[in-house]
Amino acid sequence: MPRRSSVDTLDKLYSSLPYLLPITAVVGFGAFLFLQFPPLLTVFLPVLKLNQLLSISIIDFISIRFVVWFCVFIFVVRSYKVNHFTRFNAMQALLLDIIVALVGAVTQILEIILGQLSFYPFILQIIASVTFLGITAAFVYSVFQCISGKYAEMPVISDVAYYQVR
Repeated sequence: MPRRSSVDTLDKLYSSLPYLLPITAVVGFGAFLFLQFPPLLTVFLPVLKLNQLLSISIIDFISIRFVVWFCVFIFVVRSYKVNHFTRFNAMQALLLDIIVALVGAVTQILEIILGQLSFYPFILQIIASVTFLGITAAFVYSVFQCISGKYAEMPVISDVAYYQVR
């Protein structure tokens, strides 16, 4: 992806911060892996604490995560005053967060449909573990690319993010 402007150290930091939203959202999907690999839980303990903070309800169904999500979208992604690199990475992080929310909704629908079947826990474990590992890998890759000052290229997600921040 072509660079539109120079990227300084502060832009690299600001571009990495929105990726905390999807990693905190997906940490709940890692419960099966945390039980099988206890040291993994200690690595993700700060993320769990941040998830608890973001999950605090402000007004009935509106959580801090919801407010942060819309603030990032309105004040970062849609603001042309913000560097393109930062806007692109913020949009990409929001798209990863949407993917986590969609997988959560699909698992709830599957629970309604397949909840009584004996193999449903196995299906749930596979979906949760794959989602957790995929979003965690995307998080690590994206933050590393941000720190390097490069655009994190992910299939489909990067294209959608690029079209949103033109």
